[in-house]
Amino acid sequence: MKTYQTKQIRNVVLLGNAGSGKTSLAEAMLFTGKVIDRKGQVEQKNTVSDYNPIEQEQESSVFSTVLYSELKDHKINFIDAPGLDDFSGQAIAGLFPADTALIVVNAQSGVEVGTEIHFRHTEERSKPVTFVVNGLDHEKTNYEKTIETLKESFGSRIAIVQFPVNEGDLFDAVIDVLKMKMYKYPKEDGIVQMEDIPEEFKDRAEELHNELVEKAAENDEGLMELFFEKESLDEEEMRKGIKEGLLSRGLMPVFCTSAKKNVGVDRLMEFIVNVLPSPDEMPAPVNSEGKEIPCDPKGPTSLFVFKTAIEEHIGEVNFFKVMSGEVTEGMDLINTSVSSKERINQIFVTAGKKREKVPKMVAGDIGSTVKLKSTKTNHTLNAPGQDWTFPAIEYPSPKYRTAIKAKNEADDEKLGEALSRFHDEDPAVIIEYSKELKQIIIHGQGEHHLNILKWHLDNIFKIETEFLAPRIPYRETITRVAQASYRHKKQSGGAGQFGEVHLVIEPYKEGAPDPTVYKVNGKEIKVSVRDKQVIDLDWGGKLVFYNCIVGGSIDARFLPAILKGIMERMEEGPLTGSYARDIRVAVYDGKMHPVDSNEISFKLAGRNAFSNAFKDAGPKIMEPIYEVNVWVPSDRMGDVMSDLQGRRAIVMGMSSEKGFEKITAKVPLAEMNKYSTALSSLTNGRAIYTMKFSEYAQVPGEIQEELLKAYEAEQQED
Repeated sequence: MKTYQTKQIRNVVLLGNAGSGKTSLAEAMLFTGKVIDRKGQVEQKNTVSDYNPIEQEQESSVFSTVLYSELKDHKINFIDAPGLDDFSGQAIAGLFPADTALIVVNAQSGVEVGTEIHFRHTEERSKPVTFVVNGLDHEKTNYEKTIETLKESFGSRIAIVQFPVNEGDLFDAVIDVLKMKMYKYPKEDGIVQMEDIPEEFKDRAEELHNELVEKAAENDEGLMELFFEKESLDEEEMRKGIKEGLLSRGLMPVFCTSAKKNVGVDRLMEFIVNVLPSPDEMPAPVNSEGKEIPCDPKGPTSLFVFKTAIEEHIGEVNFFKVMSGEVTEGMDLINTSVSSKERINQIFVTAGKKREKVPKMVAGDIGSTVKLKSTKTNHTLNAPGQDWTFPAIEYPSPKYRTAIKAKNEADDEKLGEALSRFHDEDPAVIIEYSKELKQIIIHGQGEHHLNILKWHLDNIFKIETEFLAPRIPYRETITRVAQASYRHKKQSGGAGQFGEVHLVIEPYKEGAPDPTVYKVNGKEIKVSVRDKQVIDLDWGGKLVFYNCIVGGSIDARFLPAILKGIMERMEEGPLTGSYARDIRVAVYDGKMHPVDSNEISFKLAGRNAFSNAFKDAGPKIMEPIYEVNVWVPSDRMGDVMSDLQGRRAIVMGMSSEKGFEKITAKVPLAEMNKYSTALSSLTNGRAIYTMKFSEYAQVPGEIQEELLKAYEAEQQED
């Protein structure tokens, strides 16, 4: 393959709801560009894009796939992204190297939840959007209704470039109002005929052409003046205006295709080449030093790795975008993300599993390489002397969690390695080795998302695993003052152990003055603070430790041991073994022995005194509360609300957003287990949700009793 220059490169990502036909469109684009000589079909499990065994098994995209095509001395890099919300991390990663998003819309269904989700991703990243109404050959297609839903959702920015002729089973032509021609397609792949618009469609074509001219002119002052002067624009002027509108997201063209019949695909690709922005026409990204890095082939070499795939017999394949300069075979670069050297031994253009070696690539192009030592997704590779990095791709916050363990303990190490490798391939899967919960917790976007991980563990890594209900990271704290003392005394021949600790505990409150007197059970305990330690706990909250010892009843050298014993109990709370937080402890008295007292004695005395006081201090269990936002079609609102109420949700607000009802609620994490599955079942997959940690709140009394009993039973079993 020739080396394409920056102006000859177009980078697009195919987005859209699952089932909209993105993979079929990708196949047609490959065929049109002569990258393949025969189109595959999803149903026949032979498409270039869905080459992963799990994708072929499920007949649905799971990973984003990097592809390319060629047309009119231009290279089109495109990424086929999964449509399901469970794999939104792959779509977001695909948006990074893309300069424009092609959002594919099913002509039977119109705008769906997935369309909205992906559009929102483009909005957050300010990417130009072109809509492709696909599947116009289906008997139940409804183009007009689809356009209605597009306008309802995205307003006046929708600009129709094409409309279909003979939509349905006989679909074989589109009328293009930019070219003002009809494109007629033969039944079998052959030469497309460009014809004059038939009389019966002329009025509509003229009307849409004039609308398109006006929308193009609106985006450029010079074109607007020209439009007022001539009352029209020629094709080149319209292209200029459309491009300006795309870049500002003020205009979103709409094209018509049947990917399966290859109708309209060539014209869409022509538009990509003729109108969509090249990489150097996009806003320059900002590096870690706050400096813009123009997409300039003469600039310093810089690559950004946006995807890592693991392939059998090859290992890791790193996919990169050339952000600046050019990269050549044998070039030595610095991975500025981890401060290591890398040599680019080979450069490939890729279409699924198909790889073609090229000697070099220039700014704006997308390629891949293999056998890098320490480079992963989100890493920046620069020419020596350039120390900056590019900001990492931000993946969506997890919405689903489960615990996992190997069925055979001998596989524990292998499981850890496999999970780490899968995270490299899909960073939206987060692996947490929870010391607190004593579990490996995996986080993802939904049950299906994590089931894909399990499939890989079972079938690729050959590790038998099981999912378990994840424990909840409860917190324990207190509500009132309590006092306790504990004497640790042990004599077993030789030196003994002796330590006695008297302490008071109380709830920690921000800004509260240091204590001088405590009232406990009708008695006053006066204290004099000699020393104060404020400990910010790793799991949130604080422990304040006061040394109030007077008269030398406990030697100062034993105070750290007492604190250590208290911290051990804070790490394994007395109620359920969960972390304790937000407590003040004042050690005010005790006893020691001139021979038998030592650090272990006072550690155990402090630990047990704290535990006894804790149980008398109105202990309570706190549970994590998450803010949950649910977008749901209005006809399913009641079902979703009822389900949330059954999950102890507190509804904070409701609103309407572009045809969907939005519910904002605070829900305990304990009630969110498998929520994505339940929500999908309630709404036939038409609703989506997000969740993020909000706060800790006290659990209801009856639930606290259940938790205490469960922990007690667990301790007895142990």
